[in-house]
Amino acid sequence: MRGLQAAGGAPLTDGGAGDGAASAVPSGRRRVAVLATIAPIVYLLDLITKTIVLRTLEGREPLVVIPDLLQFRVIFNSGAAFSIGTGMTIVFTFVAAGVVIAILRTARHLRSLPWAVTLGLLLGGALGNLTDRVLRWPAGFGRDAPFQGYVVDFIETFPGRFPVWNVADAAIVCGGVLAVLLAWRGYQIDGTRDTGEKEGRNDG
Repeated sequence: MRGLQAAGGAPLTDGGAGDGAASAVPSGRRRVAVLATIAPIVYLLDLITKTIVLRTLEGREPLVVIPDLLQFRVIFNSGAAFSIGTGMTIVFTFVAAGVVIAILRTARHLRSLPWAVTLGLLLGGALGNLTDRVLRWPAGFGRDAPFQGYVVDFIETFPGRFPVWNVADAAIVCGGVLAVLLAWRGYQIDGTRDTGEKEGRNDG
């Protein structure tokens, strides 16, 4: 039977491997499509919410949603997420740009759905705050402080006890937590999983 298959030109094992390699291409494209869907959603949601609060709340008293728990208050943040590193605006601008470039380069090897969601959150959040740093006051094109725009933060939980944040910050934090969990569980960007069994056998 094996002789007939070989004579007829039907591959015995290579065909299976070839099919797997072929199916990996559309699978990878679907994962990239997930990333390419989540990132713009996060970015637009961040941009829209910032635009709304600037038009309705800038220069006004905080809008209390739940007393002592949640309110909206516009601030301009020169630091990183949650007002960390205030005064290092240009540093965080280039860090955010580096994150965006790294994610775009990594997307070429993306075969994991959880990682597609993770990178989509990180990319959308990074682009949201990067837009502020490049275009918002006091930076912007033709101004004296390029790449040093202030990020718009407006969500304040536990007022007075927790930093003010925005949608991009939330996406970055969620993406970071997911990345840590995936790495801890051994899930790789390419869809494989490192269980550590090989290292355990070698040690034995």
